[in-house]
Amino acid sequence: MLPPELPPLPALTRAEGDVIDGYLAVVDLLGRVNPARGLDTYGALRAAQALPARAAELRDALARMHARGESELHAATLARALRVLDGERRTARLTLPPAAAG
Repeated sequence: MLPPELPPLPALTRAEGDVIDGYLAVVDLLGRVNPARGLDTYGALRAAQALPARAAELRDALARMHARGESELHAATLARALRVLDGERRTARLTLPPAAAG
């Protein structure tokens, strides 16, 4: 039995795709740095060390969009792309876990 098919990614410009990729890379790293969800200091340290380079890639993708005259972020389209790429699960690691009962 085959796994269910994911919905197709919406049509994105190359720069929009780079923004989505850069954003998710930063989100993944921040999730690894989150002290409320982390497991060890070494993993958090490695993620924090990688964060500036990924943030720069995200900045550069946004700068390319701006330079090309893409002045608007099409939030609904970009949100659909994030959902297809498991963005809801990935961004959930940025939040605090639920408080323990008791």
